Amino acid sequence: MSQFIESIKVEDQKTFLLELHQKRVNQTFSHFGKEGSIDLAKIYKNLEHDEDGLFKLRISYDLDKKVRTQMIPYAIPEIQDFQLVENNSFDYSFKFEDRKELDKMKMKSKAEEIIIVKNNHITDTSFSNLLFLKGKDWFTPNSFLLNGVQRQHLLKHKKIKEAEITLQNIKQFSHFQLINALNDFDDMFIYPIDRIMNLPGSEEYLDL
Repeated sequence: MSQFIESIKVEDQKTFLLELHQKRVNQTFSHFGKEGSIDLAKIYKNLEHDEDGLFKLRISYDLDKKVRTQMIPYAIPEIQDFQLVENNSFDYSFKFEDRKELDKMKMKSKAEEIIIVKNNHITDTSFSNLLFLKGKDWFTPNSFLLNGVQRQHLLKHKKIKEAEITLQNIKQFSHFQLINALNDFDDMFIYPIDRIMNLPGSEEYLDL
């Protein structure tokens, strides 16, 4: 039976974007023809979590509604370098717990983190959606692998826009940042585009 996960931000005993997480869980059950769902708010309440600070609530579940939870202290990672990795067949439209294919891509790369390229289009890293800066505006690829909760939230509140981002136009953007349920939109926490070690036209790109 497939296992799925939700990683929910909990800061100072408060949950974030829970409504969007719940919507994704409900859609997962519905897509696979299962009635009902699991109640994330109830699961969190039953944990009686009483510590301040930033935590990742990791909820693993299956379609029989078996649930495992972990509350993990969280710090936003600082990543040294990124590598574009091509995979035209990879599908991650549901948040599966099985990350073997992602881990395999990471192991083959020469960088700390990967940016997955599918059919010439920029998608996501191994654990986040992406935003790219052009001028004063932030754009997220319309070719995402997983429509993350933070991505949905930022689009809904018009803080970012969607764009077609490809190997051909990626160098038109000056900076990028990583977003997911635990990594918020943050103008202070951004990477220059050349932190991607194998941008098209670079020697490293030709070596791969």
